[in-house]
Amino acid sequence: MNSIEFPLLDRTTQNSVISTTLNDLSNWSRLSSLWPLLYGTSCCFIEFASLIGSRFDFDRYGLVPRSSPRQADLILTAGTVTMKMAPSLVRLFEQMPEPKYVIAMGACTITGGMFSTDSYSTVRGVDKLIPVDVYFPGCPPKPEAVIDAITKLLKKNISAKSMKIELDLNRGIGVLLPITCFVLYAVLVLEIIIKDCSINHHLLQRFFLKHFSTTRVHYLPTN
Repeated sequence: MNSIEFPLLDRTTQNSVISTTLNDLSNWSRLSSLWPLLYGTSCCFIEFASLIGSRFDFDRYGLVPRSSPRQADLILTAGTVTMKMAPSLVRLFEQMPEPKYVIAMGACTITGGMFSTDSYSTVRGVDKLIPVDVYFPGCPPKPEAVIDAITKLLKKNISAKSMKIELDLNRGIGVLLPITCFVLYAVLVLEIIIKDCSINHHLLQRFFLKHFSTTRVHYLPTN
């Protein structure tokens, strides 16, 4: 069970009707659906890799590692970042769609660690390259610290981001979002029209697939 509190949803109705606000709906769908891009360069990443096993089971937090930055909404940096690698890290961050988050794991990522004292090629803190949302030091940090950092990230920053989408229910009723409150009726076909392709559309799409037999997603170019 996810240890993070869910935003307020109206659960008094039947499964065919969902009544909530747009922000609560988008936040709820993102609470258990965080897709990280793993940027591990040295020792700390070995500790993170232990989360994949059955002992810590990070899948229960909705973490699905991605190999492409265009499918990720979290980048976790673990290990030393050199000057030569810095442009690649910045490029990966820029290719991630909004909303996006950064977690800095370990002393080497946060301050450069023991390699930064006499080294000319080490970046003394990844926050000099990209904005960091959560820091957790250690050499290396324990897997429990990784879980704690992720839960703190979700509680602190998820609600600050928002989505801009347009829904067309059953090819008939048009609903323009965001609005204060809306009701979704169970129909055979739900068409989602995404006007801003920079958002993490897979999060909301995954939620709708649980409640509708067919979901069609249309992508429109950004303005």
